[in-house]
Amino acid sequence: MIILHHAEQTRSMRTLWLLHELDIDFEVSIHAFDKSLRDPSYLAISPAGRVPSLEIDGERMFETGAIAEYLCERFSPDRLGRMPGAPDRMAWLVWVHFAETLSQHCAALTQQHIALRDDAMRSPIVMQLEAARVVKCYDAIEARLKDGMGARDYLLSSGFTAADVGVGQAVYMAQHFARLDNHPNVAAWFERITDREAFLKSLPKDVPLFEKPFFEPWPVM
Repeated sequence: MIILHHAEQTRSMRTLWLLHELDIDFEVSIHAFDKSLRDPSYLAISPAGRVPSLEIDGERMFETGAIAEYLCERFSPDRLGRMPGAPDRMAWLVWVHFAETLSQHCAALTQQHIALRDDAMRSPIVMQLEAARVVKCYDAIEARLKDGMGARDYLLSSGFTAADVGVGQAVYMAQHFARLDNHPNVAAWFERITDREAFLKSLPKDVPLFEKPFFEPWPVM
């Protein structure tokens, strides 16, 4: 039995997408993205009160990178995963975990634009710095997708993997704060991977966390 603890439009969408790609049986327990994640009953599953967390065969997991590695090792070692000894194992690990680098900047921007209660608590400097860091992450993905004579279809030359799922979900969130206009290879790759059935199944079904598609950084006065 696999149960994913999920809040829509958060990092747990990454695990939901991966589970759909794996095409295995699982259940989803949807949580509000609020203080209920600090309830003792949920803290017993995820000690930091964060999503995603995964219950699997009586054990509990948290941290998206660890969950991705475990699920791929167990259910898709050669298709969505790359196991020790595979030529592109190193690149797979790098990009599976790079998703969290981008997600951290998105989390800071989500806090600034959405979570803080009033304008006096928000920082235009933080907004601009974090938006610039998102663009730097786009630069890194763009460089990876460029491949000599043309461009890679996916982050690994050997094909679509959990690395594309993780980074793709992070880019899905990041586009609320930085556009892809100057990153054509990222834009083409993102369009390619988000046309997949598993991605479409992972999209939010309820009222989205983000009430508008794009949030401009405030100007520094």
